[in-house]
Amino acid sequence: MMLLYSSTYLTANLVDTISSTAQNQPASTTTSGLAKFGAVSSVNMSLALFKDSQFTKIFGTVAPRPLPPASYALLALRDSMTIFASFNLPAKFAPTLPESIENHCSRLSVAQFATPAFIQIFNAPLHLLGLDLYNRNRPTAVRDRLSKVWMDWPATSLARMCRVLPAFGIGGVVNNNTRARMMEALDRDS
Repeated sequence: MMLLYSSTYLTANLVDTISSTAQNQPASTTTSGLAKFGAVSSVNMSLALFKDSQFTKIFGTVAPRPLPPASYALLALRDSMTIFASFNLPAKFAPTLPESIENHCSRLSVAQFATPAFIQIFNAPLHLLGLDLYNRNRPTAVRDRLSKVWMDWPATSLARMCRVLPAFGIGGVVNNNTRARMMEALDRDS
């Protein structure tokens, strides 16, 4: 897990630093573009999919076997959505929040907590369907699969929100603040 998250944040910071240098902007500048999404998603998903395939084999309800391609695709889409909501959306969403929030904390910090958590409502079904395809690797009616997803969706969404808040909410705020302080010091020294 530590390798997964440290590699994800390292990649995001590297893209921000390269982007600010290439565009002759202050080192503290961050980006929310396609390059960042592509780089961070590639690193995060390759490590997360490996982790998920191992966890599925360890905690699955069937004898360990390879993860079906459809499960990989669903888990990859789930992770892409989480990465987009964690590294791209906060900077876009923060300016839409009321300025009065700044009396208590930064709008970017609020957005950094809100967007990764909110997206779990939409990607929890992908997560559940990917696991169902692994655990029930037999012909199963689509209605039965969707019924299982529907039944587990609320609890899974909430559990996934609780899971991403430390990783991408708190982690994102700490990373953003730490990077900003370090890069502002670098800007002052240069």
